Amino acid sequence: MLPGSIQISGETLSSAEIRDICESLRENSIKLLSLRGCQLSDRDFGRICRGVAESHSLAQLNLNLGIVSNINRVKQLAEALKTNRSVQSLFLHGSPLTDAGLALLNPALSIHPSLVALDLGDCMLGDEGINLICGLLPPDGAKSGDQIAGMLAVSVASSRTLEVLDLEGTGLTNQSALILLDMVENYPTALRTLILAENNISPELQQQISDLLSEGEEDDETETHEVMAREKNNWICQSNSSSQMVLVTSGLGESLLAETEM
Repeated sequence: MLPGSIQISGETLSSAEIRDICESLRENSIKLLSLRGCQLSDRDFGRICRGVAESHSLAQLNLNLGIVSNINRVKQLAEALKTNRSVQSLFLHGSPLTDAGLALLNPALSIHPSLVALDLGDCMLGDEGINLICGLLPPDGAKSGDQIAGMLAVSVASSRTLEVLDLEGTGLTNQSALILLDMVENYPTALRTLILAENNISPELQQQISDLLSEGEEDDETETHEVMAREKNNWICQSNSSSQMVLVTSGLGESLLAETEM
C-alpha cells in the first residue's frame, strides 16, 4: 500500500488521535502530515516528533500556524530532524521561532540530506535568523564545508572506533565548530584528537573542544585505573583466602619445624 496523507486544520487533537498518527508514522504509511493550526499538548507534540524521527516515508511535514509554540518544542523538532532522513518539505509558517529558536533548529536543517523546501514565513526572525537561512543557501547549490562538517559529525557521533580526525584547512567556520562542540559534549564517542587548525574557527571554540576531548580521555584513564585496582584487590583477597605459608628451619641437633597457616 502506498503511503497516504493526514491533513487536519484548526482542531484540538486528543491523545487517541495523536496515538493513531504516531502509529502511522512508525508503520511508514504517511507521506504527508499536516497539523496546520491544531492544538495539542507538549507531551503529544513530543510523541509526534518521535514518530517523525522513526518514519522513513514522511516527505512533507506541515506545522504551520503556531504548532511549534515554544523553545522546548523547537528542541524536540530539531532532535527529530537529526534522525529523520525522508522529509523533503518542512512548513513552519507562523511559528514564534525567533532567532534563538532558528539557531537551535539550524544544525539539524544544515545536515538533513533530503530537505529541499522550507517555509519560515512570519516566524519573528531578525538579522541573525536571516544570516542562518543564507548559510543554508550556497550560491552554487553545493553544500558548504559547514554542512559537510555537520553530516560528518553525525557519522563520527555514531562511530565507536574513530579516535583521530584531521580537518585542518578544510574551510570550516565557527558554525562547524559549534556542531562539533555539541557532538563531543553530548554524544559518547571514541574520538580523542580533533585537528581544526587553518580554519576560520575562533581559538576559544577550538580550546573548548580540546578541553572536552581531554576530559573524556581523563575519564577513561580514571575508569581504567579503578578497574585495575579492583582486579588487583580482588586477586589479593583471593590469594589471602587460599594461600598457605610454610616456614622451614633446619640445623645440627634441631628438629624440623613446619608451620602452616590457612
